[in-house]
Amino acid sequence: MLKEGDKAPNFSLDTVFPDDSQRRISLADFADQTLVLYFYPKDSTPGCTREGQAFSAAKRAFEKAGATVVGVSRDSLKSHCSFRDKFGLSIPLATDPDLKAHQAYGAWGEKTMYGKKILGCIRSTFVIQGGRIARVFPSVKVDGHADAVLDAIGAPAPAKAKAKAKAKATATPKKKTAAKKTATTKKTTAAKTKKGK
Repeated sequence: MLKEGDKAPNFSLDTVFPDDSQRRISLADFADQTLVLYFYPKDSTPGCTREGQAFSAAKRAFEKAGATVVGVSRDSLKSHCSFRDKFGLSIPLATDPDLKAHQAYGAWGEKTMYGKKILGCIRSTFVIQGGRIARVFPSVKVDGHADAVLDAIGAPAPAKAKAKAKAKATATPKKKTAAKKTATTKKTTAAKTKKGK
């Protein structure tokens, strides 16, 4: 597995885009931006679907941070198109049938599945900046992963940003209410004191 600071291996992958266009992409295409390259085992499986949907949901947040997310698996472009259309994915999906990119990035190897050791895709994500590995996420757990990657590139996760904005909006009226309460209490105390005199 690559480490942070390592030179990112070059790749050349046929890719399908959300607008249905297809073209070959390489590392050089992302020289002036952050690339989030994530390897996943198989189209339309539960974990890979949730991961693709999470990255798609956070697409705008990644774009705001100057980053592009590309998913990579062994599946064909035809399979990628079906996967994208069936689950409404909005990120480019690249095919690596000969496993060259998988192996170059250490995303292919021995893993344990249902207690058995098998050879397969090691779900992993690489943040690449300026042609170098900026961050590595090995043996990824799907849930919360897209938010963790956003956090790593210094962008707030959409859910966190919404929660923060909501908290800020509700905090202001509370302050006003507290101030109002204090003023009312002061008035009542003053009135009681006056009455007592």
